Amino acid sequence: MSVSPSSSAQAARESVAHRLRDLRKEAGLTIKELARQCGWHYSKTSRVENALTGPTATDIRKWCAAAGAGDQARDLIVQSLNAESMYREWRHQVRNGLKQLQHSLVRLYRETELLRVYSSMLVPGLLQTEGYAAAVLRTAARFRELPVDDSLEAARARIERSRVVHEPGHRFVFVIEESVLHYQMADVDAMAAQLGNLLSAGALPAVSLGIIPAATRERTHWPEETFSVYDDKLVSVELVSAEVKVTQPSEIALYLKAFEQLRGMAVYGADARALIVKAIDALR
Repeated sequence: MSVSPSSSAQAARESVAHRLRDLRKEAGLTIKELARQCGWHYSKTSRVENALTGPTATDIRKWCAAAGAGDQARDLIVQSLNAESMYREWRHQVRNGLKQLQHSLVRLYRETELLRVYSSMLVPGLLQTEGYAAAVLRTAARFRELPVDDSLEAARARIERSRVVHEPGHRFVFVIEESVLHYQMADVDAMAAQLGNLLSAGALPAVSLGIIPAATRERTHWPEETFSVYDDKLVSVELVSAEVKVTQPSEIALYLKAFEQLRGMAVYGADARALIVKAIDALR
């Protein structure tokens, strides 16, 4: 059974909390004694140690000073900031609208030489057509109950950022489940256009498009949540409530291992095109 990326983010928070608790105990301080030295209520100490409240940089400095471990403050602050940045709630990402969210990713795409994307739910954003993207983003706007639905503008921005696929210096490896081809995320015409675009995208020099057949027997890996690997430096995982950023090398290695197993089950070239044509025929 796979572990939710949200567990990874929570584990990072807990690692900081446990280290702070250990420093307190090593200094021979009770929860109340440490709180008194730091100048806050003892309930805050308990919340921090149980990873219910994330400590600020100032909190960590005071804590380490009280525990006689001031030399450890800087590393713990960096660790805490990394832990909190792993989990970014979608409501913060979309506060400036869906269009702005599309623009915010352009720089990351352009700085990435090798992008690996696995999707079990949707056509990857860089391969989406405007009609398909608009339908998907419209659904997202309704679900998030956004005050302003800018899904059409966001779809155009998504297509604009997709130009990176044609720019030199980048390689893209996409692996999708066959079910993605059959999920009716848009009307028939938009779906047909999207599937037709996949036929073209698979032929681009910088693009590798693999499709895992639904009839694959004895899978070597189960379907995962959608995730993207930017070079070997960052993994972005999409959840219902948030986007999780994974930066720990050991965890990135696990995602790369999962990606390779998923990629190994996929079909390419003529076999992949046959699955796409089959999905197009099913629209009629």
